[in-house]
Amino acid sequence: MKIGLIDVDGHNFPNLPLMKLTAWHKQQGDSVEWYEVMFTGHCDRVYMSKVFTFSPDYEYYIDADEIVRGGTGYSYPDGGKPLPDEIEHIYPDYSIYNDRIPETKDTAYGFLTRGCPRGCDFCIVGEKEGRCSVKVANLEGFWRGQKNIVLLDPNMFACREWKDLSRQLIDSGAWIDFSQGCDIRIMTEEKVDALRQMKIKQVHFAWDKYEDRDMIIPKFRAFKEITGWDKRKLAVYVLVNYNTTLEQDLERIYTLRDLGFWPYVMVYEREKLPKGHVLRRLQRWVNMRAVFDSTPRFEDYKG
Repeated sequence: MKIGLIDVDGHNFPNLPLMKLTAWHKQQGDSVEWYEVMFTGHCDRVYMSKVFTFSPDYEYYIDADEIVRGGTGYSYPDGGKPLPDEIEHIYPDYSIYNDRIPETKDTAYGFLTRGCPRGCDFCIVGEKEGRCSVKVANLEGFWRGQKNIVLLDPNMFACREWKDLSRQLIDSGAWIDFSQGCDIRIMTEEKVDALRQMKIKQVHFAWDKYEDRDMIIPKFRAFKEITGWDKRKLAVYVLVNYNTTLEQDLERIYTLRDLGFWPYVMVYEREKLPKGHVLRRLQRWVNMRAVFDSTPRFEDYKG
């Protein structure tokens, strides 16, 4: 079979399902390539994967006997059908992104766990993957000695097997990036110690709910004191445009900065905000680190 691939989002981040589908089809002896409307020609099957609902769909004609669309971007809120087990647990073919995203040449991407007990209204994970963090793979399932590991887990430290998974990450000797976030609310001294034994490139937390303030601030303060890590390792996602005021958003941002963490603003349904909206400006101010460092108060930001 001749297989075509379309990464509908087109962002600078590899699409894990497409890498797994590529690996499986190559094992079957099929040819796999990126679908280019002017050059690919007829395909037996084309896979279109879309993670984000706001990404515009592929607008060109697709010359194929079969078109398979998948991903949360197409099937929100249920996320659609999961990949078959033989594909879900295959080692990804990172090579398809090597020219598009040079970092993939020495980086592994994957999930050790799925699911999250929180069930936040603004997050699809609980509904899509379940309200319990469950181990779904060992590290060797998607890592073979790469220098960097990017974890996509929604809440690894909520998993019962967090100690075993942490030991795998420690023993890898690779640089670890918890890209989707760790839950500061469940961090203990034992879990912090496990993190300290890893080679951490960056760890992300989240402060989504303003009302968690009294509980979450002491947790952040204790984590910073125990690790002594620089803010460049410590990013905290700050959700705005959901159920908070601008004053509450700024309070969280200023508090995190004072605690020695780097806030990173995530705008809920950003695509629906008009250009020039204050929350778009807030996001630019915070997320452009040089600007955030040089302009301490949002009131002074002219961007």
